[in-house]
Amino acid sequence: MDNNQTNGPVLRILIYSHAFAPHIGGIETVVMSLATGLAGGKRADGTSDARVTVVTRTPRGVFDDASLPFKVVRQPSLRELLHLIRVTDVVHLAGPVFLPLMAAFLLCKPAVVEHHGFHTICPNGQLLHEPTQKPCPGHFMAGRHRECFRCNANVGHPNSLKLWLLTFPRRWLCTRITANIMPTNWLGKQLQLPRSKTIYHGLPEKMCIGLPHPSSLQTTFAFLGRLVSTKGVQTLLEAAQQLSAEGIPFLLKVIGDGPDRKVLQQQAVTMGLRESVQFLGYLPPESLEEHLAEVAVVVVPSLAGEVFGMVAAESMSRGKLVVVSDVGAMREVIGNAGLCFPPGDINGLASCLRRALKDPGLVVEMGTKARNRAHDLFRVEHMAFDHLAVYHQLMQESGRLL
Repeated sequence: MDNNQTNGPVLRILIYSHAFAPHIGGIETVVMSLATGLAGGKRADGTSDARVTVVTRTPRGVFDDASLPFKVVRQPSLRELLHLIRVTDVVHLAGPVFLPLMAAFLLCKPAVVEHHGFHTICPNGQLLHEPTQKPCPGHFMAGRHRECFRCNANVGHPNSLKLWLLTFPRRWLCTRITANIMPTNWLGKQLQLPRSKTIYHGLPEKMCIGLPHPSSLQTTFAFLGRLVSTKGVQTLLEAAQQLSAEGIPFLLKVIGDGPDRKVLQQQAVTMGLRESVQFLGYLPPESLEEHLAEVAVVVVPSLAGEVFGMVAAESMSRGKLVVVSDVGAMREVIGNAGLCFPPGDINGLASCLRRALKDPGLVVEMGTKARNRAHDLFRVEHMAFDHLAVYHQLMQESGRLL
């Protein structure tokens, strides 16, 4: 990334992310890509434009922090955190994490919150109404707070109360900080926060994989993600059961782990899908790419909680046909390069899968469109450049950088 900055001091950027490597997830992936992209930025004279520090509560484990092009501070004390915020130029928060958000506000530091969920309008951050397993119509913002308590009853009354109470100061602080960054225009419309800017996530570099050959890969589907109720795997299994009942041959690879794995595996057996569905668990990157090379279609059947759709975007970059539920921002992400169905609609999903099975040419055509769209919109260098532009603007407006 070359941002053409030739003068001025190196910009010190602190990125706070509660979750980070070696943990695996959407936020962790985005933070790693952003920090790497920012740390690799050079001015026209070849010098670094930014010094990046990632602060996280995640333990290091066996992860090699020294291999990264930026500094990582893990599990700092409150005193250490306050010092790190005090000596930085810009604070970037991966989500409205209350303590560092309040600290940046009180220390009058230029601060940016990049929103990865709905925590400023929904106590559980998912915008999913748990009792009905449907997208929440906005109970918190409409003042229907009893519904919020009913929704979060599964975590217990004390935790439900805590989630509800924290939503108020989180939103208040996000209306007063320097900037809010959204990964999609759709999320910006939902959160309705001032000083918002949309910056699409950038995708990490992937192993180059050729487009699927329709004759050999036409009948292979995949799901990638955490096995929890919001990800809609139950809907996918019921749609697969329809195809199986019709005698349509297919193979579904369920890649990922989570608390619902055992229940879902048992359901697959009960549905008569023992031979058609493989639960592969977590796969390391090399093994993941090998399994995905055999896949024609990636299905993202989420019920709620999607503010971008990283799995969909990454699958697009691999040249896959993506089938997504029309929930959250995923329609914005896939554009005309994928298929959509209503969230939780078993028949709608089954219809999309049948269409892919019956039209091999569609798989290749949509895969090509998907790869081109991902290459145009979801690049790390674009993400890093746009964030850096926001940081410099904030510094200029605060009078801290000429």
